[in-house]
Amino acid sequence: MKQGLKENWAQFSLLVLINGFVGGMVGMERTILPDIAESEFNIAANSSILSFIIVFGVTKALTNYFTGILSDKYGRKALLIAGWLVAIPIPFILMFANHWYAIVFANVLLGINQGLAWSSTVVMKIDLVGQKNRGLAMGLNESAGYLAVGIAAFVTGYVASEYGLRPYPFYIGIVFTALGLILSLFFVKDTSQMVKIESSQTRSKPHENIFWETTWKNKNLGSITQAGMVNNLNDGMVWGILPLLLASHGFNLIQIGKLVAIYPLVWGLGQLFMGKLADHLNKKKMLYWGMLAQGLALIFLAFTSDFVHIALLLVVLGLGTAAVYPTFLAAISDFVNPAQRAQSIGIFRLWRDLGYAIGAVITGIIADILNIETSIMLIAIITIMSSLIIRIRME
Repeated sequence: MKQGLKENWAQFSLLVLINGFVGGMVGMERTILPDIAESEFNIAANSSILSFIIVFGVTKALTNYFTGILSDKYGRKALLIAGWLVAIPIPFILMFANHWYAIVFANVLLGINQGLAWSSTVVMKIDLVGQKNRGLAMGLNESAGYLAVGIAAFVTGYVASEYGLRPYPFYIGIVFTALGLILSLFFVKDTSQMVKIESSQTRSKPHENIFWETTWKNKNLGSITQAGMVNNLNDGMVWGILPLLLASHGFNLIQIGKLVAIYPLVWGLGQLFMGKLADHLNKKKMLYWGMLAQGLALIFLAFTSDFVHIALLLVVLGLGTAAVYPTFLAAISDFVNPAQRAQSIGIFRLWRDLGYAIGAVITGIIADILNIETSIMLIAIITIMSSLIIRIRME
């Protein structure tokens, strides 16, 4: 078995496709779930509406952590398959739920699905390509996932505007689940053996306490981890608050669907070249400028109600996120021993995806007490502070 993108292009391409289906599962909720909360369940408080993001973020974060540990024990493929098995009930619950608690439970399952399936594809791709093309590998992986988020967000918004909020927009989830499970069961090959070979050839020493080193103690790993958490903190805010903000400006569901789709689409497409740049440029600078661009875009977003201006700011936000997302994972892989890679990535993704929950809680409470614009400003300031931590602390 030999590492390399050229040597493993067939398996790599298959995993890119599967991760597109994983991302599509999140995208089908992105445009219409806040509207369902208000129109069908009469939930008015922002903090209550965002409860589905909170449980999604916490569940996904914890699943990421255990996926990192269990993937070495049971193999990457087994966890990928488990992720798709968990996903089977999700679209049916979203279609037929008669209480908001059922929607929240569907997002618990979605968090488990994302933690198992997305984490597995990330680790398997890094196993396949080796050190030379890690940035490109992560760019392709995250691009497929977030392009699918954007496309599914647009499609479900369009279908909802034409045929109603339920059940038709969620049919796409049944297709994603069926294809993802079939391909994972019959065509994906496990990559655990490649890690053993790479570990025997590396000079990198294992960290004594990989959890605390990745969380904060190590200057490089800790800087990356805090930025990952803040990145998803502002993404959680955009996911839950943006549709409500746009509705408050008087935009209809089709306009909201278009605007909501811009950010993940630019994020997804941008990673195709940002990931490759991460193999050649200074990773610290890419992380700093990417986080700074996100913070500045969010500040201006709080002060405009013009469709074109919002669209341009969401492009900047997407580009900033594209610059950091594949770079996070490539940089984490650079700073750990291959034998600890899956576990370190799992720890990073634990904190990163807790950002969803933290962002939803903060923005929901501030939006209820003050207003949506103030909650966006607060998240923007936190994002800019995160960029400064990278600038000052990371070597």
